[in-house]
Amino acid sequence: MAEQQFASDNYAGICPEAFEAMQAANAGHAPAYGADSWTQAAADGFRRLFETDCEVFFVFNGTAANSLALASLCQSYHSVICADSAHVETDECGAPEFFSNGSKLLTAATEDGKLTPDLVRAIAGKRSDIHFPKPRAVTLTQATETGRVYTPEEIAAISAVCRAAGLRLHMDGARFANACASLDAAPAELTWKAGVDVLCFGGTKNGMAVGEAVIFFDRRLAEDFDYRCKQAGQLASKMRYLSAPWVGMLESGAWLGNARHANACARRLVQGIADVPAVSLAAPVEANGVFLNLPAAVQEALRARGWQFYGFIGGASRFMFAWDSDPARVDALARDIRLCAMPAAA
Repeated sequence: MAEQQFASDNYAGICPEAFEAMQAANAGHAPAYGADSWTQAAADGFRRLFETDCEVFFVFNGTAANSLALASLCQSYHSVICADSAHVETDECGAPEFFSNGSKLLTAATEDGKLTPDLVRAIAGKRSDIHFPKPRAVTLTQATETGRVYTPEEIAAISAVCRAAGLRLHMDGARFANACASLDAAPAELTWKAGVDVLCFGGTKNGMAVGEAVIFFDRRLAEDFDYRCKQAGQLASKMRYLSAPWVGMLESGAWLGNARHANACARRLVQGIADVPAVSLAAPVEANGVFLNLPAAVQEALRARGWQFYGFIGGASRFMFAWDSDPARVDALARDIRLCAMPAAA
């Protein structure tokens, strides 16, 4: 594309820190299947970042990370509680059910995409007979599909319900870095210290070409996870190319700097259109996504000007910002929204 678009943070390329680390790992030979020094360094880097001796695995993409992590928590006759807008429910093509051999997703209707203790408690206690898939896990999307973030207190409250009901807590962290940046919270505070058992830490949307980290804070839950990855086609033979970018991201702090920049660009757009009467926010801006209520005529006019964006949950128009988002290009989008919307307001 000649000019940046904000339809998805997946549109962005590879950030320099990840690219340079991959290039450095490309020198010479290294043992295969994760027995290389880069993979060890990346795993140790996560242990330092999270301040705990967690178990770390690297897979190619987020769907595999979430699906395999949930499958490790469940038997085929179990179920997983999630928000009705959760990525595992709406955008993973049944992969969580497939890789668990049938564990059912139990969805909770939410207004803002966030689960609450009461919603979890209601679904977990709805039925206990043998004819119903037994609830076994809860999954939180951080940040949510509508751009909200769970605070440490909210996570801890849900975790308390999970513990009381014998449920494990999984976090889909495709945009976990953005949540950390938004809340100015340490990774440990948003995960194991709040009761999360396993996190899927997203690298692709944070500036990497490919690769997610599956992090088990309860190491017992990681038993045989390497076999699960192998069977699912997620064990990279040249693992250093999945793990080395993480070394660059973690050692440089780019994982957080990238997220802060993306979040700031989202806020910049909102500030640039705050006084446009025909435009309103469909959701609070808490991470790197902006969801706008735009009249159909404004959407059509923006697309005619070459802008790409998704129609999203509830009919909102979604704009996502990435590590490389150019503030000048963000300002150009704001100007075009203003130009297209002002006739609609007249």
